Amino acid sequence: MKINFVDDGNLTSWFRLTLIAVGFALDAIALTSNIPNIWARILLLLGFLFVIVGGMASRAKLLHIKPFDNSYKKARKSYETKDDKNGKQGGT
Repeated sequence: MKINFVDDGNLTSWFRLTLIAVGFALDAIALTSNIPNIWARILLLLGFLFVIVGGMASRAKLLHIKPFDNSYKKARKSYETKDDKNGKQGGT
């Protein structure tokens, strides 16, 4: 069984929801537990990072943006000339 994290150029819905939930859980642990200050700050920032990534991926899905797509490779190939394909350098 293969688990897909990216579907159609964006994160899958279950993975986005998991990132947001884990981020909120880490923030809650950092704020409510009695751990050393530095570890609480690390957990809080890590939780914020997870929530931001999940939220931005959800917003990208709503706007039909594909941030994890490989379409840039097609655009790069469209700018190649014959000289580039033959390996010759143009110019002086």
